[in-house]
Amino acid sequence: MPNSSKNRLPVTGRTLVLLPAALLALALGAGSVSHAQSPDKGGEASPPSAGTGAAATQPAARPVSLLRPLSEQWPEQIEASGNIMPWQETRIGTEIGGLRLLSVLVNAGDVVKKGQVLARLNPASVEIELETANAQLSEAEAALAQAEATLARGQRLAPSGGVSQQELTLYQTQKHTAEARVNAGRAQVKTQQLKLDAATLLAPDDGLISSRSAVEGSIVPAGSELFRLIRHGRLEWRAEVKGETLLRLSAGQEAIVKSPLGPEIKGRVRQVSPTIDVATRNGLVYVDLPLDANLKAGLRASGLLTIGKSKALVLPATALQCRDAGCRVFSVNADNRLEAIEVTTGRRRNERVEITTGLSEQARVVAKDVGQLKAGDLVEVRSGAGA
Repeated sequence: MPNSSKNRLPVTGRTLVLLPAALLALALGAGSVSHAQSPDKGGEASPPSAGTGAAATQPAARPVSLLRPLSEQWPEQIEASGNIMPWQETRIGTEIGGLRLLSVLVNAGDVVKKGQVLARLNPASVEIELETANAQLSEAEAALAQAEATLARGQRLAPSGGVSQQELTLYQTQKHTAEARVNAGRAQVKTQQLKLDAATLLAPDDGLISSRSAVEGSIVPAGSELFRLIRHGRLEWRAEVKGETLLRLSAGQEAIVKSPLGPEIKGRVRQVSPTIDVATRNGLVYVDLPLDANLKAGLRASGLLTIGKSKALVLPATALQCRDAGCRVFSVNADNRLEAIEVTTGRRRNERVEITTGLSEQARVVAKDVGQLKAGDLVEVRSGAGA
């Protein structure tokens, strides 16, 4: 038997020291593997490997409804701007001068009726002149009565020779002179009565007081302006239009004024200027405005003038996605994917838009909720207008 002691490695002191360390390392490694493969108490299992992500589901198709554009006759309009002005503005003043203004009864902005008292002048001096004229008229009438009586007496005596023909002619002349003085006296009375009436200023028509320059206590010169009155409170829009366009406009056509103070106002062309300004090459179009229009004379306003009708391909505004680069609509292809169609827009009316280029009448496009859509989106077509 071979000696077994020859095949054994010698056990040195260093070997005995390293053996426990190796055993400890093996124990720690086994614990680490066990910890990595087991979830913590109350925790979740480790995430799946990368290979399992390929089974992720696709996003759900977005439901949409489709419609076709409509072909309609829309008003053809041109843009214009101009001033809001009084239809007719009357300047109210006094016909007599040198009288003191006693009272002013209205202010700018007041609505007045025809015949309403606006102001009163001091009538004292005019009343005195009227009394003088009446006295002179009475004197002239008395002289006329005397001349008529003298003439009548002469005509009775003339046949018997009691009055000569020369005297009779004189009596007739005196009568005619007295009649003329009476007529002059009556005219003077009427003149003074008119002056007295003019001392009370009355509104010449229904309307709106647009300005007041009358000041109580001031001496008013003859013919001076005291008030301005917009007759019936009517305003008009005086739109400035290019000369070549003016030829397409006529009385009775519709207009829309964009008021800076509120909603749009509908009006109607009353008159088209027969001339064109040689400097601006523009002409004026006078548009009547309703009495209840929330407008002020002197405002600058823009608007639209209707010059006819033309065909329009129309979509609701909800079908358009508009960005800085322009507007687009979306159609659905055979794979139920969206395709973007670039379009050009024109007129707009009541939340509807005219499509001028990019779309045909047979096209079917997404009807609404297009704000977040993009080309390539998967959709599901549901029933809707024109679907």
